[in-house]
Amino acid sequence: MHTIVLATQKGGSGKTTLAIGLALAATEAGHTVRLIETDSQATLSNWQRRRAGSEPMVEAIHVADRIEQRLQSLSESGVTLTIIDTAGGLAAATTSAIRYSDLCLIPARPSIADIEATASTVQTARAWNKPFAFVLNQTPIRGQRLTGAATALGDAASIGDVVAQPFVVMRNDHQDALGAGLAVSEYAPFGKSADEIRGLWQWVAVKLGEDTTADEPAVADETLETASAMFLQAPTETIAVVPAA
Repeated sequence: MHTIVLATQKGGSGKTTLAIGLALAATEAGHTVRLIETDSQATLSNWQRRRAGSEPMVEAIHVADRIEQRLQSLSESGVTLTIIDTAGGLAAATTSAIRYSDLCLIPARPSIADIEATASTVQTARAWNKPFAFVLNQTPIRGQRLTGAATALGDAASIGDVVAQPFVVMRNDHQDALGAGLAVSEYAPFGKSADEIRGLWQWVAVKLGEDTTADEPAVADETLETASAMFLQAPTETIAVVPAA
């Protein structure tokens, strides 16, 4: 079983909508998926209730010591992917989730404050020697904010291949789907948002070592392609927002 955790210190970065989107994209790809919520705000649990019992099931775990045992039980029961949605900040449950994960995804909106807030999560992932990747989320299609976020993340080559593709553009589909108890790929299955989330899952699947013959995820706009290239070209001195191991 693979375990993915979505974590970052700053709230409002879109962890829950990404967790939902990835869960349904993985289900479409053939995985048996469970979602774990460590956030007491219960956004993910409330979403699951609006689904009237439909898969994937969600369970809340707020005690750090329970996470390892529960992951083992899920693996033994035939679950092939567990996605853990964490609270803002860096609580004990978040640290435990990162410790027992196979990949830590760190969502960040395209703002300097969001990028800077990833530092403690990166430190935790490095402390447990866990692979991590930034997910640039809620982005505009184009503009200086996206460019600034790319620059703030710094030279991706110096910290490994840690910028997920494609970027996830801010569209109403994500929040409308959340309110309806759906994933964006269910709410608007042929929309651009659904395409981006499926593309993100393909990227994640490769990082998890899965054999996938799917095409490379398409970037939604040529401006995003330009910004993506900037992740590989940004000056190394901007990496100060991500602490060294």
